[in-house]
Amino acid sequence: MSGLSNHPVFLVMLVAVAATLIAEIPIGFRLPVVVLEMVLGIVIGPHGLGMTDASGLLGWLGGTAGLAALFFMGGVELDLDRVRGRPLALAVGGWALSLLLGLSFAGLLYLASIIRSPVLVGLSLTTTSLGMLLPILKDKGEFDTQFGRFALAAGAVGEFGPVIVMSLLLTTEYSHWQEVVLMLAFVGIAFVAANVALKARPPKALELLTRTMNSSAQLPVLLSVLLLTSFLVLSETFGFEGVLGAFAGGMVVGLATRGKQGEPLREKIDAIGFGFFMPFFFVVSGIKFDLGALLNSRMAMLILPMFLVLLFVVRGAPVYLYRKELAKAEKLPFALYSASALPLIVALTEIGVRTHRMTSDIAAALVGAGMVSVLLFPTLAGILRTRSVSPADHQ
Repeated sequence: MSGLSNHPVFLVMLVAVAATLIAEIPIGFRLPVVVLEMVLGIVIGPHGLGMTDASGLLGWLGGTAGLAALFFMGGVELDLDRVRGRPLALAVGGWALSLLLGLSFAGLLYLASIIRSPVLVGLSLTTTSLGMLLPILKDKGEFDTQFGRFALAAGAVGEFGPVIVMSLLLTTEYSHWQEVVLMLAFVGIAFVAANVALKARPPKALELLTRTMNSSAQLPVLLSVLLLTSFLVLSETFGFEGVLGAFAGGMVVGLATRGKQGEPLREKIDAIGFGFFMPFFFVVSGIKFDLGALLNSRMAMLILPMFLVLLFVVRGAPVYLYRKELAKAEKLPFALYSASALPLIVALTEIGVRTHRMTSDIAAALVGAGMVSVLLFPTLAGILRTRSVSPADHQ
């Protein structure tokens, strides 16, 4: 054991592979890999076997780099063309309702002296894990159904909305008007970059990118990473959280690689993001997870189930806006899918603890609720959909 503890990077990759293999064990439903990575991270961390901690290179890979990769991949996966129109409009309205409910509930908890960061807790309650919804809906053949499009739209806004609001509300360097102006400027720059990526495709440049795609140069991959770091720097220069820049950079790369022509590059980006940086983020998040703060705090143990219920209420309530769009039997599965949230909760609590806006026991309770939500809610939603769906629904 002591030998392995001297090689933390090897230990994390070993855990990531083990989590993936465990997820493939046929037990009637598929356990989310990210949850298994976090659980195994807790096991090897200082609050478990004590084999490693989140210091040095491991802390950077699972912290700054991993957090940027998480939001970058979220931006890459955000396909607004698939959900534009009524699905997107309802998703925006539904998330606005979730934001109102989330901040209201968090405000009550703040007044009761249970939490000290109502903004971060409220935002955490409004998140949806688009990255987890995508493979679930694909595997179940829901991707191109009406139900799937509405669920994808809700997931996309549930991932994008908190990033924007977090960047605005947590910026303290400027006045509110300056924040709005800077945000509009930042969005304008991202919009211009996206349009350039979509439209400016000179034949010589395309030939160069194609030629270097499979060579040791890997120019398209290098340009994608350069774009990520450029938006990170730009975001931090404007005074926003770096994750906003990472998300914007991912959106630009995602738009530029839509269609079959962009599939080779997207596969390479997926390999880097999901095959390296994301495992580090979730395993190291597990290593840093303060299990003692959760188990030794009666308050934290009591509020974990409360946070789980609030996740369902806050993200499930918007289903009532879909009175005409969803059948009665589809509404509960839709609410359950929308309330499945972990990655952004981990990210928001990471920021909260790092900036001393959130205590470790509240962070542990929120992350614990997120872990239970992704274990429980999608499974229940899948069972309910299997019972209620008819072959015609997939036409």
